[in-house]
Amino acid sequence: MQFQEAHDSFLNWLEVIKNKSPRTIEQYNRHLTKFSEYLEDKNIDSFTYKVGDITLKIAEWFRSHLYKGNKKISIVTANAYMITLRSFLKYLEKQGITSLSPTSIDLVKAEPRQVEFLTEEELERLFQIVDSSTLIWKRDIAIMECIYSTGLRISELTGLNRNDMNLDTKEFAVRGKGRKIRVVYLTERSALLIKNYLAARNDHLSPLFIRHNISPDNIDILEDERMRLSRFFITGMIKKYALKANILKEISAHTLRHSFATTLLNNGADLRGIQEMLGHASITTTQVYTHVTNPKLKQMHKKFMK
Repeated sequence: MQFQEAHDSFLNWLEVIKNKSPRTIEQYNRHLTKFSEYLEDKNIDSFTYKVGDITLKIAEWFRSHLYKGNKKISIVTANAYMITLRSFLKYLEKQGITSLSPTSIDLVKAEPRQVEFLTEEELERLFQIVDSSTLIWKRDIAIMECIYSTGLRISELTGLNRNDMNLDTKEFAVRGKGRKIRVVYLTERSALLIKNYLAARNDHLSPLFIRHNISPDNIDILEDERMRLSRFFITGMIKKYALKANILKEISAHTLRHSFATTLLNNGADLRGIQEMLGHASITTTQVYTHVTNPKLKQMHKKFMK
């Protein structure tokens, strides 16, 4: 089978059989397209190239090619490309199509992930910097409190609609990674801030959080998805308020998710419970927070180290 044909068939399988999210499929497509571009750089026609011709040497050269690009990439990013290639090869194996064995591709051992989070004092400064007298500020503080009180991923937050929320019970369901549904919970404060923001809006749009850089005269003709906030906008917005609060850490929306997890851990929450609230498939992913802050270790150190 030719590579491009297998590429298209693989993406269709991910969508129809595996029910992967559009974002996941887009990532797999991007990674395999990069592999096609690598073949073209080697003067290999990717449209006539057969998957049976993929060898370990080709795969390793592709890995080296990733590191030699104009934009420096991390080991984690390079591993993500190789994981996609392995998944593609596993798919071919399932279909009975001869190619390189997926188990022959190893991943490079990466340094443990560094988790950046905000301290209690930094969180207080961040949330106090917002002046909720304007509609944009009402939106921004509601967004930041929503992420911090629920531990939502930024992609989960941007996909929220008004009718997803139950502000009376202060809980709602969200579809996370792997299309899995979990229930998340709002604090009293975050629910109140979202209510205040929605009460200040005068539009028909479904997204929970929207752009407000538009003329009120045009609001009735605008479509939901055109007005939905992007991941990049929210990250930039949070960085802006962090600077105003004199927080010099390199933070993003994910920093508030990390802060949610470390706050729970510091107050004695069970790691399995935190795993469920974050929507982690594996407890191993959640355990990264125990390396960041462990209240029992801190108490032990304080007790014995005078």
